[in-house]
Amino acid sequence: MSLLLLRRVIAPGCLMCWLAAGGLPAQAADDTVTLPDLMQGAQQWAQDNLDTNVVTALSQIDPAAVQQFYRELTARSQGEYVVDLAAVRQTARSLLPWLQSREETRPYAAWLAAQMDYLDVAEEIRQTAPPPPKITNPPPQIILNPPAQKERELWVTKESGRPWPPAAQTYVTELKPIFAARNVPPELVWVAEVESGFDRRAESPAGAAGLFQLMPDTAKRFGLSLWPRDQRYQAIPSAEASADYFRYLYDRFQDWRLVMAAYNAGEGTVQKQLTARKAHNYDGIATHLPAETQMYVPRVEAVLLEREGLKLEQLAPPQAASEK
Repeated sequence: MSLLLLRRVIAPGCLMCWLAAGGLPAQAADDTVTLPDLMQGAQQWAQDNLDTNVVTALSQIDPAAVQQFYRELTARSQGEYVVDLAAVRQTARSLLPWLQSREETRPYAAWLAAQMDYLDVAEEIRQTAPPPPKITNPPPQIILNPPAQKERELWVTKESGRPWPPAAQTYVTELKPIFAARNVPPELVWVAEVESGFDRRAESPAGAAGLFQLMPDTAKRFGLSLWPRDQRYQAIPSAEASADYFRYLYDRFQDWRLVMAAYNAGEGTVQKQLTARKAHNYDGIATHLPAETQMYVPRVEAVLLEREGLKLEQLAPPQAASEK
């Protein structure tokens, strides 16, 4: 069964939790099962979202195991500790070739390929963490998040010397004027390398799509149409919407690192942490943001530094971008 169809019948996030369970998908059987058969406890979601004409064709999937891994992966991605992401690294590496081998799953492969660096850096952090003290009956070890500056250094090393993605030459030339026309720093076109590897077919299991991985609500909020043709998969419209979103976020947070954090984690998440920590910049909240966001912001900055020789803090504010 196509993962494009699966996304429409399973709540956002469930698919990748199933995939993270430690093995590749089983061959679909002739028997069909409905969503309640597959995911016990998801009745309310099904009532709100499920097209009653759609059924899934999956076999050998234990609903209890799916739920267990859903809880585990949700905890890892939404938790504070970056190192926890390392646990799914090997499964993701095994999964990626399988996704790439099938036409209907290649959008998910493009998305997953763009995420693999997060898991690699999480593993590097895990391996370089100081050993726990030798004590009798020690409590479970918690590896604290590295400070924001340390993560920036790790990502600069990770991105150093990396060649351009194959499609970058075309898209960078085409889309920089789109950003500049909206008085947004044109260098932000490189966010597409982090989001999708400049593969406009990329689609995440949560429903983000295109070069800049816009969620449906965000796309519509900034003027894109999702039907009958989804403009998130079109380079120029998606760049226009993303540039407008970056400008909106900068008007709100007045700091490019906070803009990137909000682009990844959501405006509410960033504002909540700023308020709770009485902070005014990214470094003041970095280690308390979701693990993915803690990695996303320094990754964007490392890509900008590698491609353009600029740090996020060196980008012009939107109102002055056209003067650069």
